[in-house]
Amino acid sequence: MAEKHVYRFGAGIDGVNATEPAGETVDQAKWIVGGKGANLAEMAKIGLPVPPGFSITCQTCVAYANAGNTWADGVLDEIDAARENLEERMGKKLGDPKDPLLVSVRSGAPFSMPGMMDTVLNLGLNDVSVNGLIEQTGNERFAWDSYRRFVQMFSNVVMGVDGDFFEDAINEKKAEKGVKLDTELTAEDLKDLTQTFKQIFAVNVDSQAHPEVTVDGCAAFPQDPKLQLRLAIEAVFGSWMNERAIIYRKQNKISDDLGTAVNVQVMVFGNKGETSATGVAFTRNPADGTKEFYGDFLVNAQGEDVVAGIRNTEPIADLKTVPGLEEAGKQLDEIFVKLEEHYHDMMDIEFTIEQGKLWMLQTRVGKRTAMAALAIAMQFEAEGAISREEAVMRVAPEQLDQLLHPQFDPKADFKVLTKGMNASPGAAVGKVVFSAEEAVHCANKDQPCILVRWETTPDDLKGMVAAEGILTSHGGKTSHAAVIARGMGAPCVCGAEALK
Repeated sequence: MAEKHVYRFGAGIDGVNATEPAGETVDQAKWIVGGKGANLAEMAKIGLPVPPGFSITCQTCVAYANAGNTWADGVLDEIDAARENLEERMGKKLGDPKDPLLVSVRSGAPFSMPGMMDTVLNLGLNDVSVNGLIEQTGNERFAWDSYRRFVQMFSNVVMGVDGDFFEDAINEKKAEKGVKLDTELTAEDLKDLTQTFKQIFAVNVDSQAHPEVTVDGCAAFPQDPKLQLRLAIEAVFGSWMNERAIIYRKQNKISDDLGTAVNVQVMVFGNKGETSATGVAFTRNPADGTKEFYGDFLVNAQGEDVVAGIRNTEPIADLKTVPGLEEAGKQLDEIFVKLEEHYHDMMDIEFTIEQGKLWMLQTRVGKRTAMAALAIAMQFEAEGAISREEAVMRVAPEQLDQLLHPQFDPKADFKVLTKGMNASPGAAVGKVVFSAEEAVHCANKDQPCILVRWETTPDDLKGMVAAEGILTSHGGKTSHAAVIARGMGAPCVCGAEALK
């Protein structure tokens, strides 16, 4: 029997669940379709609302890399068949001028590597299908916001164009219009930005190095959704060996030989207005283990906005109080309980609410501090969910060291300069540095330092490892800085807004 490269998950518009098991258990499946793909299939299997899609295996990634980034015979045909099946299940097609299907393309290794590899959202938009999205939604601003996000992300992630070019263009447009937030830009503003972004693409992509996106001798943003999809999948495979992913694997003792799966999934939108939202949450507090729903959400936003710290978030407890989101908030609480009962562990969740309807985009066993690991293991044992032996095994030996981390003496005489969110506990003292490179330089000279950033990104990982502690002026409890710092056992304060 030929090796299988693609597995489907989720139900289409007919409500029929087309999930194909990659293994008898989630633990078996994660070695084939990665942790994300395995858990998406598992959530679909237990009846949770999961946007349908398909997963390309970790083994396909390894074979592609070992062949010098060349596809083996038949793999692209299998991916095309899975795409056509997804289009059939959804009753719409990528790039359709009247009613386009849009997908996300995400990584998913066997072990959780939050933010270390690449993602492309809103794939399938082009100069024609954006008008079909306007026609279907009646929301011109949403359509142009989605298209400009896609051009920006594809250019940066897939073609390697510096992300600062796009952020600078957004800031210039906001300054021109006299507004502070992206959400205050109009449909016409976003349409102008999309054209600007395509020009940035044309100027910064080498047409000779990338003939696949070259028209009449010049680089041009690709309009063929099938080409967009292939290039995005190749970029996600390639991100397995990017610098930050390699550093993260070394830090967490993960083998370089495993490869990453790629998950192609129907897009759902948290940026369709005030009855739409997106969020990241934990079923218990990952900082100290308190039994409470913990996390952040943003109204009228896409998922990357939450972890990127672009806008300061709202606590997950307030979701049920937002007009138009109350029912989704209650359903999310029920899903939190259902996931814990199914997995017998504290879970990390990503979700989107599209015009009042809740969708689950991801779940995984949540990263936690040593203090939280100890508390949560004891809670699950007391609740009868796990045995005493399993509770002991859930606290790793290296985490015991974190329990002995230094703390500031609350009775000591010190001046508080600013306050933020207590993202990861501990105490740290050091020289203030403002870049990952400077933090590494200090560490090499045995000089303790604190990495201070607007918000960290995956590219800052080497500086986060080198620093004694992390301080950011933006982002919340589930931002990149918070999640990575907790996993490393490093002290972190986020969202200290007084910092400029």
